[in-house]
Amino acid sequence: MIVGLMLIIGGLVLLTGSLYLIPAMGKRLEKSAKWLGGFQTIIGIISVIVAIWDMVDGSVGLGNVVLLIVGLILAVGVMSALPALGKYIAKMVKALGAFQTVVGMIALIVGILELI
Repeated sequence: MIVGLMLIIGGLVLLTGSLYLIPAMGKRLEKSAKWLGGFQTIIGIISVIVAIWDMVDGSVGLGNVVLLIVGLILAVGVMSALPALGKYIAKMVKALGAFQTVVGMIALIVGILELI
């Protein structure tokens, strides 16, 4: 359940620039996502921790992998500060950042499916 919620929150933050295109409630979602965007790094760190914790707990699934990718994209600013692997992770995450909208849509869909 927590993985699904974190996927929805992370997906909304990643889709901040595209949510206005949704006809009925796009403006409200855009406003919420912009507010959540202020907590982007914190959401990213929590997403990485939750994904790793759930994987160690024994359930490696699509939701955990997508949440880990979302967390890494959102926490890209902190990743470069890691001593040994920081610059390599930051390069990988910057490459994934080009697909931010696609990853955000996948995260949103998988998060909704996780909650059902």
